[in-house]
Amino acid sequence: MKRLTCDQVETFRRDGILIVEHLVTDDDLAPIIRAMEKLIDDRARTYHREGRIHDLHQDEPFDRRLASLYAQDHAIIDRLDIVDTRLRPLFEFHFNERLLDAVEDLIGPEITINPIEHIRPKIPAALTDDPNGYENVPWHQDAAVTWEEADESEIVTCWLPLVDATPENGCMRVIPGINRVGYLEHEASDMGTTIRPDVFPAHVEPMTAACGKGASVFMSRFTPHQGLMNRTDCVRWSLDLRYQPTGEPTGRPFFPAFVARSEADPDSVERDHDAWSRRWDEALPKARGIHWHRTLPPEQRVPPDSPFATGHDGIH
Repeated sequence: MKRLTCDQVETFRRDGILIVEHLVTDDDLAPIIRAMEKLIDDRARTYHREGRIHDLHQDEPFDRRLASLYAQDHAIIDRLDIVDTRLRPLFEFHFNERLLDAVEDLIGPEITINPIEHIRPKIPAALTDDPNGYENVPWHQDAAVTWEEADESEIVTCWLPLVDATPENGCMRVIPGINRVGYLEHEASDMGTTIRPDVFPAHVEPMTAACGKGASVFMSRFTPHQGLMNRTDCVRWSLDLRYQPTGEPTGRPFFPAFVARSEADPDSVERDHDAWSRRWDEALPKARGIHWHRTLPPEQRVPPDSPFATGHDGIH
């Protein structure tokens, strides 16, 4: 298995950013890609029967087909995220040994899957109604999308492209070293939660996080990053998974966390796809109306009738 070197671990500690090329293989990613292709094909055929699209573009490759379908009906990309689809290959990828070995090198052997995770198809900007804003996530820290309870939790973001991520198709830019400063105040904007201009770390040169399919970009919860515009005619697909030491707050107490690896208690590892899906079924309705980001004061984030209004988490 591919383990991180001492220099790589030190780079992550110092800079809050580490790119590891070839961490996972094409074979590791193939089941995810096949499952997404089938889901999109099924949806496209439904849209075709309903007259919403006229061309299935069924011979186009993974990184092109969704763009061609989106050009006919923007709704084709709705509810494709991990917790929406809950595809079995996506669940099983959480336990990829190469990925977990690298995470263990960063946070230790007691590893929990944080509930904040995504699969993102970044559509070509030229096809969107707002080329300057669509999916061009503004400068932010991942800590800004968790509640303050998780500020001391060693949450590690693992950003994995399913196609090569380049400056042209919208890879990330990051600002190294700010992880040692900690949390920067954020505010709501038209493009999403973003670092307030008056505290933005303008004195540090951003780094372009281009990387190949199968790489992982490991980031600290305090690493500022943004998404660049997709200027190509292909979709930039990526996975955004997060892991943390077991027992530490997740920052989303209303969503389910799962143990991914444990030396101390191997039986605590949750490998049951159906149980994972059921817990999301239970959690999502209860969390309706809760403000996930910290751009509101704590007393305004939870509706008074929510089961979480008194601090009950009920899910962990």
